Amino acid sequence: MIYFKLPFDERLLSADEKNSKNAVSFFSYNGLDQISFSGDIFEINSVEFSHTSITNEDLTNDSTNSPAKTKEEYCKTLQEVIEVIKDHNLPKLVYSRRKIFTDFTLINYKESFKNLCESYPNAFRYLFNDGQNAWMGAFSEVLGKFNKRTHEFETMALAGTLPVSEEWSEKEIEEQKPVTTYIQDILKNYSDTVQQSETYDHISGNIKHLRTDFKTSIKPEDLDSIIQDLHPTPAVCGIPKDFCNENIRKYEKFPREFYAGYIKVETEDSILYFVNLRCARLYKDAVHVFVGGGITAQSDPEKEWRETELKSEAILKNLVIS
Repeated sequence: MIYFKLPFDERLLSADEKNSKNAVSFFSYNGLDQISFSGDIFEINSVEFSHTSITNEDLTNDSTNSPAKTKEEYCKTLQEVIEVIKDHNLPKLVYSRRKIFTDFTLINYKESFKNLCESYPNAFRYLFNDGQNAWMGAFSEVLGKFNKRTHEFETMALAGTLPVSEEWSEKEIEEQKPVTTYIQDILKNYSDTVQQSETYDHISGNIKHLRTDFKTSIKPEDLDSIIQDLHPTPAVCGIPKDFCNENIRKYEKFPREFYAGYIKVETEDSILYFVNLRCARLYKDAVHVFVGGGITAQSDPEKEWRETELKSEAILKNLVIS
């Protein structure tokens, strides 16, 4: 089953599984795994959803046997990552971690999802369980939006993270610049005319990011190629892509799974792609929350730890304990 809401749209949607076309697909970060929900997208009324049972008992046990890093371990490894960035003069490398929770009785995932939807109205919000994998998340970064009628394609550069009340520093501003350049260069391979907005604040719950929007027209047959070129963006990987991916595998020590992958949703009018951040994998006996940050030569491990703690609240503050 899957339940989801599109950004700025409070209709609760699902896929009816009455035909074989993929309505919603989740792609893992490394591109090797895919979970799809087939059928036509339809709206579920609130009464029907209120009678739905979604509990820990519907989920599998956590068999990963892989502990989360402590703060000390995280900061020590992050300092090594910063040295790699300095030695190779990298603009940015994204380093992530997991928070693993096992000290709870039961989580009411239906109420937790409702909380998540209310907290992040501008995000793509979802909850799914395919029998083997159960995930929940909400994030507002658009990897791509394609209009089937006009062939217009939109995407965004989203990077830099601070609490809403704080002012941007040089670190966040410099972190966002290469993301913008990266996307601009890719789109120029597919179109002679790319519109780019000014950079502005993008609010997501208790935090904000720097955002730049892009708009262009493309050939429909180029859509898949553009998405493959864009993913993983510097916002979830770094620059250059291959070198950063190599070091992500070296230093993170755990598979990202569907974290930092992307989600494809196809409607009658559009094909939408969302980056899967601010998400958690759900187990019968545990919750794995994935969080990361863009690391630069100016990064401070203590501050980066606080940033990941702040990001984890996107999921944690919305969990309802039964």
